[in-house]
Amino acid sequence: MNVPEQTSPHYQRLNQPTLHILMKKQFLSLAMAAVALVPVFAKNNADPVLFTVDGKDVPLSEFEYLYNKNNQQQAEPQTRQQYFDMFLLYKLKVADAISAGMDTTASFRSEYDQYRRDLALPYLIDKDVEDQLIRQGYEMMGEFVDVSHIMLPHGNTPALDLENKLRLDSIRTEVLAGRADFDEMARRFSVDNAVKRTGNAHMGLVRGTQHYPYPFVEAAYTTPVGGISPVIDSGFGYHIVRPEKRVPNDGEVRARHILKLTRDLSPEQAEAKKEEIYRIYKELKAGASFDSIASAESEDPGSARNGGDLGYFGRGQMVPEFEQVAFSLSDGQFSEPFLSAFGYHIVLREDHRGVPSFEEAQPGLKKEIDNDERGNRPRTAMFEKLRKKYNASVSEKGFSEMMQIIRDNGGYDSVAILKIKEMKTPVVVMDGATVSASEVVDGVGRIVKVSPEAIEPYLKESAKRLTDSRLMTLAVDRLPEDNEEYRNLVNEYHDGILLFEISNRNVWDRSTKDKEGLEKFFSKNKANYRWNAPKYKGYIVFATSDSLETAAREFLKANNVAQADLSKELRRQFGKDVKAEKVLAAKGENAIVDAAVFGGAKPEKSGRWAFYFPYDGKVIDQPEEAADVRGAATSDYQALLENQWIKDLKSKHKVKINKKVLDSLK
Repeated sequence: MNVPEQTSPHYQRLNQPTLHILMKKQFLSLAMAAVALVPVFAKNNADPVLFTVDGKDVPLSEFEYLYNKNNQQQAEPQTRQQYFDMFLLYKLKVADAISAGMDTTASFRSEYDQYRRDLALPYLIDKDVEDQLIRQGYEMMGEFVDVSHIMLPHGNTPALDLENKLRLDSIRTEVLAGRADFDEMARRFSVDNAVKRTGNAHMGLVRGTQHYPYPFVEAAYTTPVGGISPVIDSGFGYHIVRPEKRVPNDGEVRARHILKLTRDLSPEQAEAKKEEIYRIYKELKAGASFDSIASAESEDPGSARNGGDLGYFGRGQMVPEFEQVAFSLSDGQFSEPFLSAFGYHIVLREDHRGVPSFEEAQPGLKKEIDNDERGNRPRTAMFEKLRKKYNASVSEKGFSEMMQIIRDNGGYDSVAILKIKEMKTPVVVMDGATVSASEVVDGVGRIVKVSPEAIEPYLKESAKRLTDSRLMTLAVDRLPEDNEEYRNLVNEYHDGILLFEISNRNVWDRSTKDKEGLEKFFSKNKANYRWNAPKYKGYIVFATSDSLETAAREFLKANNVAQADLSKELRRQFGKDVKAEKVLAAKGENAIVDAAVFGGAKPEKSGRWAFYFPYDGKVIDQPEEAADVRGAATSDYQALLENQWIKDLKSKHKVKINKKVLDSLK
C-alpha cells in the first residue's frame, strides 16, 4: 500500500515575546531611586505582592517568571536586584498605556483575545490521554508487525461507499469461516497495486505511524496474529488487515551502497551490469574508497552524490533482499554483490543503533501524534470534561420547540428561520453561557427548503460547534485561575502589546514625525556630530545613453528644476531612461560620486545606468541638518524622549514597594 503520510493541523505554542527585546536597554540605565519605598502587605503569603502601581498588585511570581525567562537569554546574567529596576520601569510603562486607554481599544482587544485563545490551546488538552498515546506509540516501537491486507476504494457516492464496506465485511466473514482464501480474495478484489506484482495479499512490515495512517497501524498492532481486523477506513480506502507475525525491532543500520541498474534491461545488458559490479567488488577488496567509487559509478542518483550514503534505516524500509544483507553485516563490513528487483548492489554497513529510550523518542512521538488523527483525542477528551464541568447539554425543550416550528412550517426555509429567531428558549444550556436558537440557525445558514428530517442533523451539528465555542471561551477565561504558567504567559503578551504601543507613541513614532523637535535637538547638539572628511550632498542623475545624459543636462540647466520636483519632471520628460538619486557620500565611499564630484577614475560601465552627472549638490565639511546624520541623531533624540518619558512616569504613577519582599531578592 503506497500512501503518503497523513498530516493534520496541530497546535504549537507561539513564539513568546521577551522583555529584553521589547525594552530598549540603552534607555534603562536611569535608576528608580526616586520611587518611594513604602510597605505593601501581600494578600497571599504564598505569592506576596512585590509592589503596586496605581493600586494594582504586581505579584512576586510574575517578577520571578520574567526574570528566569529573560535571564536565560542574556549573555551576562543579572541578579534579581539588578533586574528589578528594569522590571519596575516595564510595569510603569504598561501602567502608562492603561491610563491612556490603550487596553480598551478595539484593535488591542482583538489582538489580545486572539493571543489568549491561541496560547490556551496547548493547555486545553487531557494530558493523561496524550501521555497514554505517547506511551502506546513507544510500545509500538518495540516490534514490527508483518501484515497482509485487502483494500477496496472509497466510492464516489455514499451508496458506493457503503457497498464497498459491506463487500469487504462479507469477504472477512467468508475467510474467517474458512470458505474463502485471503490471498485469492486479494487477487480478485484488492485495489492495492502490490497484489498484481506479487500475486498475494502480503504487504510487509508495519513500523508505527511514520509511513502508514494511524487507523491502519492500530488495526495491525491490535489484531492478533492470524486474526483479521474489522473493516477500517485509512483515509485512502477500506481495509481488512491480517497480521502474519510480530518481529522484534532490532534498531536501525546506517549504510552506503553502489547500484548497477538492471530493471527493464535485456539479458545481455543485465549480464554486462553484473560484470561491472563484480569489477567494482574486486577494486573494493583491493582497498579502493567505497564512497569515491559510489560517487563515480553508482546508478542511484539520490545517494551517489553523497558517496552512496543512505543514512539510517530500519526494517521494512528497503526491499527485502537489501534489508537482509544490510542487517546481516557487521559495522565496517561490505557485502558481496547481490541482486534485487532494482539491480546489483554492494552494501557497506557503517553503523547501527538500537531502539531509542522513551525520553529520546518522546518528542518525535508527540509530533507524530499531533500530525495524525490521534492529535484530536486529547482535546476531545478535554471537551468531554468541560461539558461535565460546566453542565453543558442540549435543551430538550429548546431543540424540540425549534423542530416543531420547522414541522409546522412544512420544512426549513427563510420563513421558519425568522420564526426560530424569535424563540426565547435556549437550545444549549451550561453554567455561565447559553446558545440561542437564532445562533444555531445562523450557523447553518440559508438553504433551499428542506424537510425537518433532512435539516435536523445540520442543526445538531451547528449546536455542537457553538457549544464547543462557548466551552472554549469559558475555559480560556478561567484558565488563568487554574494555571500559573498560562497566567504569566498571557500577562506577558498583554503587557508586551501595550508596551510596544505606548513606546511607539511616546518615542519611536514620535521621533520620526516630530521634524521640528529633531531639528532643534540637532542644532543644540551639532558638536556631537562631526565628520572626518567632507561629503557631497546632492543628486546624481543617471541616464541609459550618452545622448540622454546630454539631453538631461540641458533640460535641467534650462529649467532649473527644484529638488522636490526632480524625479517627477525627469520621468515626465524622459520616461524610464533617466532617473535621479539623492546621495550623501565622502570621497572613497561611492565610486560614482568619486568620479562625478571628486575627480576620481570613472568606474567600468555596468548595467543600463552607465551615464551620470551631479545635480544641485555641494561639498560640505560638516553636517548642516539632522537629515545629514539621520540615524545617529534620531537614535539620540529617541534616547532624550525616553528619558523625559521616564521622568514623567515617576511623577505620574504612584508606586508602593514591599521592602520586605524586595530585600528577599538579594
